[in-house]
Amino acid sequence: MAAQSEGGGKDDIKTHFVTREGSYKLMSHSEYSKPSRVAFNGQANTPVKVSFVDVNDGTTSPDRLCFNVGRELYVYVYKGAADLSKPIDKRIYKGTLPTCHDFNQHFLNPDSVLLLVGFTAGQVQLIDPIKKEISKLYNEERLIDKTKVTCIKWIPNSPNQFLVSHASGQMYLYNEELPCGQTPPNYQPFKQGEGYAVFTCKTKSTRNPMYRWLIGQGAIHEFAFSPCAKYLAVVSQDGHLRVFQYSTMELLGTMKSFFGGLLCVNWSPDGKYLVTGGEDDLVTVWSFHEKRVVCRGHGHKSWVNMVAFDPYTCIVCDEELTDVIAPEGGLLPVNEGTNHIDSSCGHPHTPHQHPNGAHISTSNHYSSSTLETSTTLNCISYRFGSVGQDTELCLWDLTEDVLKQPYGKSRTSSVGLVPLPRSNSLPHSQNCGANDVSSNAYADGHAYPVMNTKFATLSERKDASDKKEHKRNLSLAARNCEKSCVVKSNHLRPVDSAMKLYGTQACPRLDQVPILEPLVCKKVSHERLTSISFRNECIVTACQEGIVLTWARPGQMREGNE
Repeated sequence: MAAQSEGGGKDDIKTHFVTREGSYKLMSHSEYSKPSRVAFNGQANTPVKVSFVDVNDGTTSPDRLCFNVGRELYVYVYKGAADLSKPIDKRIYKGTLPTCHDFNQHFLNPDSVLLLVGFTAGQVQLIDPIKKEISKLYNEERLIDKTKVTCIKWIPNSPNQFLVSHASGQMYLYNEELPCGQTPPNYQPFKQGEGYAVFTCKTKSTRNPMYRWLIGQGAIHEFAFSPCAKYLAVVSQDGHLRVFQYSTMELLGTMKSFFGGLLCVNWSPDGKYLVTGGEDDLVTVWSFHEKRVVCRGHGHKSWVNMVAFDPYTCIVCDEELTDVIAPEGGLLPVNEGTNHIDSSCGHPHTPHQHPNGAHISTSNHYSSSTLETSTTLNCISYRFGSVGQDTELCLWDLTEDVLKQPYGKSRTSSVGLVPLPRSNSLPHSQNCGANDVSSNAYADGHAYPVMNTKFATLSERKDASDKKEHKRNLSLAARNCEKSCVVKSNHLRPVDSAMKLYGTQACPRLDQVPILEPLVCKKVSHERLTSISFRNECIVTACQEGIVLTWARPGQMREGNE
């Protein structure tokens, strides 16, 4: 990769960046990619995704890495320096392309792992890339759903159930031990609410799918289970984040994007906040406890493809000592915080009253040096990252001064928060006429686009350069959901319109919530970024070209990789 140093020009690819905890450096000998590198072919427009699993084999390299590139799927031993000639497993598919995958974290041993893979034609495959003795196909005849699999995950704490979402806007629960049947499934209503409905299979013998969810309008892009596994967050092309209590299938809260679809979602390590990203080029933080947008982050110049919290750099505070406990184990005196980190996922019925006394479990992936100091800790700063179409990696710090701001308070009184500048990727970039930014000013002295432009769909964008910027990854919703929308319209209540939600806590105006700038915003790729993962010793990113890179955390750069 033709990379330049941090001090290079504006368009140079960066090889390191600096944060409050030190310098992150690209490990030059840890680049995972297709072994036979060829020129990038844009016709395979499936995002490159990365999955990890720890097999606990007692070695210095217990992690296994999976990523997809075009028609190919690779599984490697992940050890910071790849032997690209020796993948554990390599598969090349014909007629369909892998789109997403997930390791079973509960069925683990050094000689066997279970990996789910979703495909563009709607099928799902279960394989064991180590033993290679297991290979099952679900929805093989595409009788359940014919559209692209957009997200696939094992149900937490379940050895054999998994959830699959599609571009049709439907989501299905499977049991890996059950057959799918030889005829299209018949469904009967099970539960219904605003913007969603749930059905069960109407059959004499139990078969897949066990449940069918219809959610919103357009494609479901991603879903995520909370750290406590009780709640399920779903983001869709209709721009809505919906959070359900998974066991009862009750809708607990919703949020609306500024405009366009929401493409990604992730929970904070304590389950109190969710961060989303999408076609409005923004990252948005939503409080699960307060059911409101806490802030928006502006730094990307195009769609945000993936967001993730970094559990290893969240700053927590000991309630008695009132000290910050950094991941490295250092102490910095601060005032006492208020947000207990526990396994209650921040649900309003259980804050600060967890029966276990708000003890922290190591399953939340906090470093051991943080966990050993106290059993009751308060989080005062969250770190999360985002990657997007603009080839930039952004890191964000979410601090108490932002989290505690009441809804509707003018952001001009917040330290470190800035007005949202005009961006060429927003729909008011050129030739706005009556919709010019200057035509609508709020009381804080800053100008914002008028309301009817904020929820414009991408097809309404006027700027030719914007169309060129975004057309490479247009959602399949417009192409694939026509038939499903007809089906869904018979079962779903009308979804609240964007105009009805505008100005509420579910979709506040720009002057009603803080606007954050990224702590770090660096161009780290020639192609659009599609994945970001936070590991104990590193950050891992992937781009559409199929290159997976490791960024060593401060002090973790291995000898020979300087």
